[in-house]
Amino acid sequence: MNRRAYLAAVGTGVSATLAGCASVLGAFDGEEYQIGMSRNAFDPEEYEATVGETVVWQNTSSADHTVTALEDGIPDAATYFASGGYDDEETARAAWHDYRGGRIGPRETYEHTFEIPGRYVYICEPHFEPGTMAGTVVVTE
Repeated sequence: MNRRAYLAAVGTGVSATLAGCASVLGAFDGEEYQIGMSRNAFDPEEYEATVGETVVWQNTSSADHTVTALEDGIPDAATYFASGGYDDEETARAAWHDYRGGRIGPRETYEHTFEIPGRYVYICEPHFEPGTMAGTVVVTE
């Protein structure tokens, strides 16, 4: 086999292999989401939504995550939100530590509809340390 033919054949195999990886790691069966979850970060860290919009988070990594609102980080009149459907931050955090409650596994999604304008701060309980896996949704009229 000549050198060009060999390189073309090898290049095609590598491209096909990488394309397969991209479809497994990136597309997630065509589901739409606004916020992804990498190993230790929300992407994007800040998302702008409008009142009445449903925001979808998708776990785009191989680790388990949560979406856990910080009660002192949401508007006073807003409904508390956390994956797992918990009514308050203390319960959501305890559930994760007790039995991995609120778990969003790889490729799974969580969604919440924002009805009150304002700034909403949330974390991933298993990956949160000050300055790490935290995000913000800014809801406007």
